[in-house]
Amino acid sequence: MTRNTAQDTVRDSVRDMTVVVTGATGRTGRRVARAAEAAGLTVRAASRATGFDWGSPSTWADTLRGADAAYLAYPTDVGAPEAAEAVGALAREAVGLGVRRLVLLSARGEERARPTEDALRASGADWTVVQAAWFAQNFSEGPLVEELRLAGELVFPAGEEVREPFVDVRDIADVVVAALTSGGRYVGQDIDVTGPRLLTWGEAVAEVGAAAGRPLTYRAVPVREYRERLVGFGVPAEEADFLVELFEELLDGHNARVSDGVREVLGREPRDFSEFVKGAAGVGAWS
Repeated sequence: MTRNTAQDTVRDSVRDMTVVVTGATGRTGRRVARAAEAAGLTVRAASRATGFDWGSPSTWADTLRGADAAYLAYPTDVGAPEAAEAVGALAREAVGLGVRRLVLLSARGEERARPTEDALRASGADWTVVQAAWFAQNFSEGPLVEELRLAGELVFPAGEEVREPFVDVRDIADVVVAALTSGGRYVGQDIDVTGPRLLTWGEAVAEVGAAAGRPLTYRAVPVREYRERLVGFGVPAEEADFLVELFEELLDGHNARVSDGVREVLGREPRDFSEFVKGAAGVGAWS
């Protein structure tokens, strides 16, 4: 029997597809790599451990050459001008090497991210931008989890009334892979991805505590006061300044709305925050 359906054609093309995953050891990158492998793609990890460095353009070509697509996640602690310049330059090099299909992870509602998005759009690539809400996994991985685990309290510069549709990073990864493997369906599009409901940071911490089986509290502080905490934790002053400016922009409540991006791309509802905390508590994230 001859297979000639569009679905079979996509499936065959995926089997032969090699995707470069930048930030492959990071919060999103390793999940994108896992989801891509599960979908049948060949993953080429791009990190300093594999010889790739965003700050060294001479390392890019060897990573990109021979690939079919790439997932781009630029380091979030770098200023907007540097990020835009690097992403634009890498995207142009990728196109020159025949790697036209590029998916960029960006921040939802962050004006500082727009120059980077625009640099990708102007590169000549077949681009898609995935604009993500605040990660649910920020509560279980990285610096915030240490406060919860050790102190039983999260101190953060999000006001008591600020609500966020926290998105599970696994959903981001699934959307990225769908964008990469759906032919040209999502080329030239921005995909806004969020969780299914709005929560304040205090409500989120309360759910974490309930799942972890221990009392956890949330305390909101002014952004400038939080800068001093960052410096006290050993964050370099320049990076702390960058984060403070970023938080001032993102934590003003303007992202307090859910989107249909996950459902429209994946055909299902996004994972709820409660599903995330149950899973993370089960592996001892806050023990």
